[in-house]
Amino acid sequence: MNDTKQTFMDMTLKPVGVVRSEIKAPMLSADEDDLSLTDRMENIKAYHRQVEKGICELIIDPEWEELLDGIEGFSHVLVLYWPHLLDPSRRNLRKVHPMGRKDMPLQGIFATCSPARPNPVLVSAVPLVARNGNVITVKGLEAVDGSPIVDVKPYSKSYLKVDGLKTPAWMEQLYREMEID
Repeated sequence: MNDTKQTFMDMTLKPVGVVRSEIKAPMLSADEDDLSLTDRMENIKAYHRQVEKGICELIIDPEWEELLDGIEGFSHVLVLYWPHLLDPSRRNLRKVHPMGRKDMPLQGIFATCSPARPNPVLVSAVPLVARNGNVITVKGLEAVDGSPIVDVKPYSKSYLKVDGLKTPAWMEQLYREMEID
């Protein structure tokens, strides 16, 4: 496709549910120019360890309950959700320092996992603990309470599998500092 000018249609997303979580505020905030951490790095490590152990409920709208049939056969699910507390005016950032850290190189927003992006759909792969009707219980989801759920998908070993995964040095440094495998 050589045509650089393309017309895109407008899209409408309808939430299929809501996250119930102990997390009441996001760890990162966006201002007009960059991201900022809401806490010090040593507290962020403790926060991530707590999130990994935390239990959340995905309350799916009863209208969509039958779409969950069979999901309990999977050990993990992908949760796509919307960072509803992010001010829409803060979604215009083009470049950020990862995690708001000024010691990290400035990166284009699509080269980061920042929620401050044109379409801030967030995705997490998490263990499925249980299903009870329209409620899915998961572990380790870093979503703020009240986050709208865009979609839930089963995670399987062929889905999102990549060989030779490469990440930049700054991300590897963040993983080491936060003690993420």
